[in-house]
Amino acid sequence: MLKSKRLATLPIPDLTAEFAVLDSQQASGEYDAFTFGSWSSHVLANGSGSAKDTAFRPHDESITPTELGGRLPGIMRLVTDHFATENLQWVRVFALQDGILAPHVDFLEFDEPGVRLQVPLRTTTEALHSEDDLVYHLRRGEVWQIHTTVPHSARSGSGPGRLSLCLDFAGTGFAPEDVIRDAVPTEQDIHIVDRQPPSAEELEKLLSLGDDMTPSTLRSAFRPFAAMHFERRASARDTFDWYVRAAERSGDPRLAEKAAAFRTYCIEQRAYKEVFDW
Repeated sequence: MLKSKRLATLPIPDLTAEFAVLDSQQASGEYDAFTFGSWSSHVLANGSGSAKDTAFRPHDESITPTELGGRLPGIMRLVTDHFATENLQWVRVFALQDGILAPHVDFLEFDEPGVRLQVPLRTTTEALHSEDDLVYHLRRGEVWQIHTTVPHSARSGSGPGRLSLCLDFAGTGFAPEDVIRDAVPTEQDIHIVDRQPPSAEELEKLLSLGDDMTPSTLRSAFRPFAAMHFERRASARDTFDWYVRAAERSGDPRLAEKAAAFRTYCIEQRAYKEVFDW
């Protein structure tokens, strides 16, 4: 059962000019370990007001727009018009184009997970999310509470990059629905993607990639494993199990150890600002 929840749908105005501003931004480089393809987190508001302050953390400061947030009044107005901001700590836009994120668990570094809402601003049917063994599509304007403490991922096609507004709220002592204002009724069914389990032949082809793994290709070799999770019915954890098994087939125990360490980093344990060393 999907733990992430669709809470509402918002009317999204014409933000074409502001999308062009976001498309012109350089990738931030934050969270590169999880990223395969083009992904970036653009900070519109945080506790410091600095665009260089990109590493997520809980804080006690008042939310302050960054220089980029000041250039995107339509998106910022969407936030202030439709969300209560008392507990709001971060306003970001996630950009994903022809990319995929390694399945991961958010907030492993922190004692309290907080509440994360996402609202797709620009998307296509090729842009997908996953949670555990389910894959689903977030439509434009839908407000989702993302369940961040189970392995989850995202993938986007090669067309216009997906842009998703991400709002992080402190604490869990409130109902996420209560921070949303002026939503419209949501009538469409949630778009769950039907996938069949991988065949034995498909799985063997995937695992055989380990035969040619080397230290220099170990990182890039992960992407097909993450992609299989979106194309065939399998859990996010299966992605890492397959990856470790493939690395073991390389005959180099260092590669298997590194693959297992990547699983730990993504879904089990990591420190604040820890950078995975490939």
